[in-house]
Amino acid sequence: MANIALLTAAGSGSRMHQDIPKQFLTVNERPVIVYTLEAFQRHPEIDAIAVVCLEGWEQILTAYARQFNITKLNYIIPGGQTGQDSIRNGVFELEKHFAPDDMIIIHDGNRAFLEAWVISDNIRVARKHGNAIAAVPCTEVVMETEDGISSDTTHQRERLRRTQTPHAFRVKDICDLHREALKAGITNTAASCELIVKVRKNNSVGSGQIFFSKGSEKNIKLTTVEDIDIFKALLSTERSSWLK
Repeated sequence: MANIALLTAAGSGSRMHQDIPKQFLTVNERPVIVYTLEAFQRHPEIDAIAVVCLEGWEQILTAYARQFNITKLNYIIPGGQTGQDSIRNGVFELEKHFAPDDMIIIHDGNRAFLEAWVISDNIRVARKHGNAIAAVPCTEVVMETEDGISSDTTHQRERLRRTQTPHAFRVKDICDLHREALKAGITNTAASCELIVKVRKNNSVGSGQIFFSKGSEKNIKLTTVEDIDIFKALLSTERSSWLK
């Protein structure tokens, strides 16, 4: 069974306040998207890569793939108006080329510090349970607020997980999920894990259960200028030998 990485690179990067999209910013002489592509290019379990790309940047992405020898990049797919639209475009296109039981590993193109073991565990859990969402324990106290100014509600952090990508689903399952979302008018979820919960609740079918694979604190999403600073530090830092 094939494993296909689907990278999302269709965002405009408005929160970064830069002249070009965040996934195409250059860090240490490499575009951010290339670091992400290389993680999947190197991984022995990944058979093909697809990218949902921001309109007008397709030829630039193709040029980067040639320059940095990303030979697994087989599909460049137009993005949509929202993240959910873009992922739907991607999975519907891949459905035309792969078997129902093949696995699509969805990953944010601007999560560029992706370690191989995170991909491996994501695939392992998805093959076992049918889906997998990379996640890390919540170590901070989380407070709920309605006005953004004050709060009187906390949540047990031991029961909370912070989700990341990759998200892995069988081709048929993720395509059926998006078809059900279209029928239900669910159009702007932030991530596939939220989509599956909302669709299942709307249809009163199943539990919408999500299975966790191991995420990493290094697997940061490059959204702000400060995130770029952290990413540069990660690229230049090796773990001390005395740390277990």
